[in-house]
Amino acid sequence: MNELSRLQSIILAIGGTLMVTGTGCVVFGLMPKVAAIVFAIGAVAFVAMQAQNVYTGSNFVIKRLRRTMLIADACFIIAALLLLENVFRIIFPYVATSVDGYNNYLRYVNNNWVVALLIAALLEMYTTHRIAYELKKEQNS
Repeated sequence: MNELSRLQSIILAIGGTLMVTGTGCVVFGLMPKVAAIVFAIGAVAFVAMQAQNVYTGSNFVIKRLRRTMLIADACFIIAALLLLENVFRIIFPYVATSVDGYNNYLRYVNNNWVVALLIAALLEMYTTHRIAYELKKEQNS
């Protein structure tokens, strides 16, 4: 894996911090509209910097883990979009024009950002630790 520059590492850390701050504020009801925007900005910054960190080696396991990490990144972005929809209700008036539309909105959109965030966080933790282990194993051999 190539090393991120100092600025990229700082942006990655700030993006992660913004995601955690935004999530906490939304969960506790502290300025949910601002918190949703903070989370979305953090998610975009985190995903953008993580996309800059590419693996150029030939280890198949690390390549597979990087693809899994990209799925986690997509889940972070989906969580941000669902959170923005949950707070601002942008598509709600267009979808909930009938009882079926309202029920579908509740089933597929309302508060499902938590599920996408949970999936992303679990995949991120798994891949981060496994990639570090595989890189250490690769250096020792």
